[in-house]
Amino acid sequence: MQRKIRIFDSTLRDGAQAEGISFSVEDKLKILKALDQLGVDYIEAGNPGSNPKDLEFFDRAKRETLHHSKLAAFGSTRRRDIRVEEDANVKSLLTADTQTIVIFGKSWDFHVTEIIKTTLDENLNMIRETLSFFHEKRKEVIYDAEHFFDGYKANAEYAMKTLGAAVEGGASCLVLCDTNGGTFPDELQTIVEAVKAAFPVEVGIHCHNDAGMAVANSVLAVLAGATHVQGTYIGFGERCGNANLSTIIANLQLKRDYDCIPAEKLKDLTVTARRIAEISNIALNERDPYIGHSAFAHKGGMHIDGVTKATRSFEHVSPEAIGNERHFLMSEVSGRNTILEKIRQVAPRLDKNSPETDAIMQRLKELEHMGYQFEGAESTFELIIRKQLGKYKPFFELEHFKIIGEQPSSGEYSSSAIIKVKVDGTSEISAAEGDGPVHALDRALRKVLTTFYPELAKVKLTDYKVRVLDTRSASAAKVRVLIESTDGESVWTTVGVSTDIIEASWIALVDSIEYMLLRELEKKMRVYL
Repeated sequence: MQRKIRIFDSTLRDGAQAEGISFSVEDKLKILKALDQLGVDYIEAGNPGSNPKDLEFFDRAKRETLHHSKLAAFGSTRRRDIRVEEDANVKSLLTADTQTIVIFGKSWDFHVTEIIKTTLDENLNMIRETLSFFHEKRKEVIYDAEHFFDGYKANAEYAMKTLGAAVEGGASCLVLCDTNGGTFPDELQTIVEAVKAAFPVEVGIHCHNDAGMAVANSVLAVLAGATHVQGTYIGFGERCGNANLSTIIANLQLKRDYDCIPAEKLKDLTVTARRIAEISNIALNERDPYIGHSAFAHKGGMHIDGVTKATRSFEHVSPEAIGNERHFLMSEVSGRNTILEKIRQVAPRLDKNSPETDAIMQRLKELEHMGYQFEGAESTFELIIRKQLGKYKPFFELEHFKIIGEQPSSGEYSSSAIIKVKVDGTSEISAAEGDGPVHALDRALRKVLTTFYPELAKVKLTDYKVRVLDTRSASAAKVRVLIESTDGESVWTTVGVSTDIIEASWIALVDSIEYMLLRELEKKMRVYL
């Protein structure tokens, strides 16, 4: 029988404290829906009294229908030396109108006396009275014991007293927080076991990643008896981030038979990660376990040969289980079988002796001699195979483009692009400005093509890399350009090579758009069939 673990996502609260993250209300509502669709148990979304944005979010969230998740408001215990009924921040939590309230309080005696400047007894009163205030209003009250592990190591007796005060106040769950993120797994496990043995309520865990152990600590806490796990879905948060819930969910559910999210939702782990990264306007860490693009990417010839024969030879789980995909990387160490496997994804009937296979191999050698490299640019590689097999038809034709660069009086360099393309005999012209010639060209091209292909509106360029291939040729050297694009769910990379950086960029840019449109066309054909 599977044991239930309550997953508590704090992307909208703790995640919002990460460097470079700034959610609009619309962003928060989109992430709320994505997490609810995935099936997490709780979604924490800030304090309605802290800023107008959170106040508006909670007001609008009331009108959203959540099918699985409980929305939680977050705040602190009352301030020192004030009645709980008179504390403005405490009262503001009621305006969120959520059934679940999360209250954090101090567990470390150092923080009590030196940071909030009160007595140890008054801190216990602050915890007890604040939780009792919400408990009496029939709220589900979760208590976050801030700095609990540091507090326990400094003064275990007092740290346990703070938990006792929370239980007396009506806490349904005691969440032990490794707020500074420096606790080691062995000591954390021992402390969680001690808390679990001492209190009759649910025990939870909240880890930060400052020592790189947030996931390991969270898993060990569960093994020690915790049944409530907090984190952010793709790990971003204060400083080095929070425990990565996408990793924790996969670890516990696939490897230890815990019930974290509905079983049928496991296949949505990867697409949810990409959706949240897109909404948050950050690049997903492609080396993240399970959901990263590189999680099932194989490069070495022996690895590829092994996976081709039996996937478990070099994969600890199936990528399909969490909605990811296997990738065979093209490189000097990957071997002929890798190329053949790629070819057969497009044309399953071909084998190593087919004349088409030899023609493709020859074309790849020619391109590699020109400076092309296909590791990390499998999308361009697939297009080359399709062109060689006659399974490719351009979605548009370039008639001409023009780049104009200038440095205005402000000193900031800017560029403009004018472009004319033809689609099915119809010509359209467009212009756009950008931070540089490639950016301007990208914007102008997508602007004109969106008229014919509306689905391109959701595509954006997320990375752009240039490498000079022959530095001895100075300004006449060839350059290789890699462009990474995303539609918010998938990510793909294309490559272009030329002695002209604009031309190399154009080649990669066209491949990026053609690849996306080809995938969309195939999706429609599958639906039609």
